[in-house]
Amino acid sequence: MAFFTNLGTFFQTIGGMLTDPYTVLLLLGSSFLGIIFGALPGLTATLGVALLTTLTYSMDLQTALIALISMYVGAVYGGSYPSILINIPGTAAAAATALDGYPMAQRGDGGKALGLTTTASFIGTVIGMIALIAFAPLIADAALQFTSYEFFLLAFFGIIISGTLTSDDLVYKGWIAGLLGLALSTIGRDQLQSYPRFTFGIPELEGGIEVVPVLIGAFAIPQIIKSMRDRLVLGKAQPIKRILPEFMTIVKNFKHIVRSALIGVGIGAVPGVGEDIAGWVSYGTTKNSHPHPENFGKGEPAGIIASETANNACIGGALIPLVTLGIPGSPPAVMLLGALMLHGLNPGPLVVITQPNFLYQLCAIMALASLAMWINGMFLTKHVIKVLRVPATVFLPIVTVLSVVGSYALGLSIFNLFLMVPVGIIAYLLGEMDYPISPLVIGVILGPMADENLRRALMISEGSLMGFIERPVSILLLLAILLTVCSQIPAWKRMTNQIKAKVFKRKAS
Repeated sequence: MAFFTNLGTFFQTIGGMLTDPYTVLLLLGSSFLGIIFGALPGLTATLGVALLTTLTYSMDLQTALIALISMYVGAVYGGSYPSILINIPGTAAAAATALDGYPMAQRGDGGKALGLTTTASFIGTVIGMIALIAFAPLIADAALQFTSYEFFLLAFFGIIISGTLTSDDLVYKGWIAGLLGLALSTIGRDQLQSYPRFTFGIPELEGGIEVVPVLIGAFAIPQIIKSMRDRLVLGKAQPIKRILPEFMTIVKNFKHIVRSALIGVGIGAVPGVGEDIAGWVSYGTTKNSHPHPENFGKGEPAGIIASETANNACIGGALIPLVTLGIPGSPPAVMLLGALMLHGLNPGPLVVITQPNFLYQLCAIMALASLAMWINGMFLTKHVIKVLRVPATVFLPIVTVLSVVGSYALGLSIFNLFLMVPVGIIAYLLGEMDYPISPLVIGVILGPMADENLRRALMISEGSLMGFIERPVSILLLLAILLTVCSQIPAWKRMTNQIKAKVFKRKAS
């Protein structure tokens, strides 16, 4: 009975949005704006959601979600335009698309490639939405059994795993970035006893670090500095003829679509990983399982389908831990978490109780956002491509102004600008030293959850740590954290490799 009630809520939300002209325009407009952010190198989905978050402050929650989800879906898809037409990925998530998309455009099949991209992105988003609506309630029910011990370990594990999986260099750099964000989150009065910490006598710090200025500073300012430093010059876009979805090609590659979507959902559900890794893993898996792997990199449609299906399916996967545990699964989901908190909704296990219809409303918005993305992709592609000819020097001042206005608009506080600028400069310097920024931001967001629950657990147990090893779920989380840390220690790696070699040697003999 509950299933049909929830299904009714899902379709009722869709019907209500489709009958409202303002909502339809918002869906199409936000999706179109997202495509532009994805298409312009340097303007990412993360940055687009961050800037749009500041403009949704006066909206109600559902309207804000419509704008933000549409921007998110459109930006992840939009990165494929420059990847295919000028061989410059608009976003990291579309990097794998360029391997086969650009060769197709060079031989005159740019329209065909964009048609495949649009359709694959639509299918991937829908499958991600189905996964969200199927798995999120199960995870939320399990999370309702958590106590303060489990919530602290879960938040700490989210920071550790995001640092582990997002570090291109030494993994400890990701951990350092996450712990730095955790340290920043302790600034202000603590949530249990209201004692001021690390405020240095500055009244504005007593309320803690605002999330939105940190988000904008950490992602917008480094992008602006890098674009100005590199003076990015775009190549000439290849002409396209007509965009038609290649349904027969989609049918022929159905097994690749399903596998890529499952890869995208699975990787998206891991906190802090993101769409770019999903695209590369799916591309590599499809190439290895394809009967003609030698065609990849030369304009193979299956390569485009694999990459675009996975990175858009990753959106639904990234929202699963966000909605159920309050832990974002990708950098844009980090921004979305900040937006939800800005509108008074704290995602987590209790959201199914406090907001029982939220999950199904979110899935309905995802379904319509994917449809809006497909419509924009089919009918507006030739016009979107013209935006690629606009020099980056025109867009950078606009992004800068929006960043400043967005940070100031939150509480109309000039102190937010004093916070945004140094955070942005520090994030840029950390990025230059190959420290990932996502763990830092995740640390700022998950820090209050870790801090409050650790202090509460210790207060209840009168300082005893035995609670961490007396509960089964707590023990499992502790083991997961220890294994994650140990797996990156060279001595541990050598030992496990030796054990594996001995085991395989015995089996062979």
